[in-house]
Amino acid sequence: MVGTQAASAPALHRTRAIQHADHPFASCRALLFQSAPESEVEETPILCETCLGPNPYVRMAKQPRGMACKVCSRPFTVFRWNPGVGMRFKKTEICTTCAKIKNVCQTCILDLQYGLPVQVRDTALNLKQSMPNADANRHHYIQAMESQLEGATSLIDSSAGPSSRAGQELLKKMARRDPGYKRNRPHLCSFYAKGNCTRGDECPYRHELPVDNELSKQNLQDRFHGTNDPVARKMLGAHAKEQGLAPPEDKSVVSTRTGCLPLVRDDAPKCLFADGSIFEHHARTLQMSLFLSALSPTTTEDEIRTFFINSVPQLQPHHIKSITLVAASKCAFVNFKTRQAAEWAAERCAIKVELGGKEVRVGWGRSRPGKKGGSGAGAASTSSAPAAAAEAETAGSLGVPS
Repeated sequence: MVGTQAASAPALHRTRAIQHADHPFASCRALLFQSAPESEVEETPILCETCLGPNPYVRMAKQPRGMACKVCSRPFTVFRWNPGVGMRFKKTEICTTCAKIKNVCQTCILDLQYGLPVQVRDTALNLKQSMPNADANRHHYIQAMESQLEGATSLIDSSAGPSSRAGQELLKKMARRDPGYKRNRPHLCSFYAKGNCTRGDECPYRHELPVDNELSKQNLQDRFHGTNDPVARKMLGAHAKEQGLAPPEDKSVVSTRTGCLPLVRDDAPKCLFADGSIFEHHARTLQMSLFLSALSPTTTEDEIRTFFINSVPQLQPHHIKSITLVAASKCAFVNFKTRQAAEWAAERCAIKVELGGKEVRVGWGRSRPGKKGGSGAGAASTSSAPAAAAEAETAGSLGVPS
């Protein structure tokens, strides 16, 4: 945990929580501030090296109960400081309890150990921590977490399961080694973007035009809870691309497939299914499915479904359209209802996947080829009636890893 080197300066002028007693929300706000625990009057913040800055003798201003936490809405001790020359003033955004629950910095909301977004860390370690949305339930949840945090620095180490070793190795590989002080630069000048800034070189904000892309649409709530974080999606997508699980350019792809089939070739061998039908491996149009291979002989459909639901925080049971398990070939096809759900699953599968104590290979699924001059869409003309029914149920889901 970083932050012990921060020396607190004389406290800011302490303002009253309620300045106008006749304010319509005065009683509610007073009740909120009175409910703040004494433990939130902290002496030092929980910060990462980047937010703290390069100066080991940084001076901080402390304001007890100066602001409501942007996650749990409880008042907490706010720290404000300047990381260095040419950098903007920074302050803590969430309380120490919320920071300890997720083991993140109070300012940038990034993991303290690896410097990565919460969504990346939770995906790699297969962690699922959800905070209630209702105020009453959220306060009860925070109080319960505080009792668990007594004498501990975070809950992440205790939440990680024994199968998270591969995830930890991945996090070490993706970890940000050096502090990125570029993140502490001043914000963009909105008047400069409009062409109305009259300060010139004296303007404390950066005179650069904003870039409208996915990374510009970030918010603190999504980063803390590890959902819909564009930075995390970009990092997980880059890793998935390295592992051969990059989302196909064809937007019709909605399935991910797991198995141990060879690479696609014109003379590739044929795969014998349980019903005796034959499936040829050819280059095909991608579908919204994942192909799983090298499965254990004892693996069941319920185990595959449970793995995806428990491993992918965003994935819900209704996102999985169907699962086709081919026991004879030790492979399975997982079909999703939406392209987004398939990409979520692929990002998780880019990390080591184990089912039944055996490592499984995962690849994007491909559709079956259509026959020239015929109405059939099967892979072989010798398919039986039961096979055709099974194929119709999993329309377009059978394939090979790309």
